[in-house]
Amino acid sequence: MVIFNFSKPKPTQDFVPIKEVRDGIVVLKNGSYRAILLVSSINFALKGEDEQQAIIGQFQNFLNSLDFSVQIFIQSRRLDIRPYLALLEERLKEQSNDLMKIQTHEYIGFIKNFTENTNIMSKSFFVTIPYSPAMLAVKGNPIKQFLGRREEATDAAVAKIQRFEEDRLQIEERVGVVNQGLARCGLRTASLGTEEVIELFYKIFNPGEMEKPIQLNQN
Repeated sequence: MVIFNFSKPKPTQDFVPIKEVRDGIVVLKNGSYRAILLVSSINFALKGEDEQQAIIGQFQNFLNSLDFSVQIFIQSRRLDIRPYLALLEERLKEQSNDLMKIQTHEYIGFIKNFTENTNIMSKSFFVTIPYSPAMLAVKGNPIKQFLGRREEATDAAVAKIQRFEEDRLQIEERVGVVNQGLARCGLRTASLGTEEVIELFYKIFNPGEMEKPIQLNQN
């Protein structure tokens, strides 16, 4: 016997744990927060042995100094060479020297052929910093709660904003600790803003559109 299930499928949003992104901070559905840092890279293999040991030691000290967990995330994507080819095409049109025209045309052909036959990947490095605020259960008078629901709703909205600002300061302190620790390792960092965070997660959840430009609403 064949049984057909006609239940309505759940939307993709139900499987994404993100509630919103505010001021560059990811707010999860469970009430916790995440800040994301973009981190530079260093060519470790080109360093001398003593310098390599120093970097490893500094990174070890950085990890040991943390009293909270962090997540290191590496994103690999195929390098979009189209803007560079468009620039070369414009230069070819502006070129008045016949020899330079031929060389530029051949160079464009070489780049196209090379990128079609070779996957040129770019890597981005991120550090995710978590913060989970303490959840306090406050018990009040049931009669007072019943009579003052409207006033309490307004107070709750104000308290929610205040709570977010307090939690934002807490997570920014953690971001500062991570920034200092990575700087000692010779790494540069930059905090992602709201639009950068949205773009990052958009490309994570839509891997088939990695090379397409992201259209963001400008408010």
